[in-house]
Amino acid sequence: MNETKTIAWLVLIIIILIFLLMYSSKRNKEMKHSKKSQSVKYGKMAENFMPFLESYPYDYHNFRFLGNPIDGIQFNDDDIVFMEFKIGNSRLSDKQKKIKELVENKRIKFKEFRIP
Repeated sequence: MNETKTIAWLVLIIIILIFLLMYSSKRNKEMKHSKKSQSVKYGKMAENFMPFLESYPYDYHNFRFLGNPIDGIQFNDDDIVFMEFKIGNSRLSDKQKKIKELVENKRIKFKEFRIP
């Protein structure tokens, strides 16, 4: 219960920070970013916190953030899930589409690398 409250506070703080960033960037005349550039930045910030949302379908303790080319990997007891978080109308990049295709075609390997 206490952990849920902590996560809720973190999400609230993040949302406030995002709004403050949006407000300050609009007010700053030196900033000449396009709307798409801003939404990409906000999306990248938000995706760091998606595993902590109540609606996230897995145990966030087993999520490992990668960032690029996919957001992360979810390790479950009976499967491993490559996770890509999207907001609004954003779409998979060509590289992400290729990764999805490789996963769907079961072109995945596990290798062990040892130093003698």
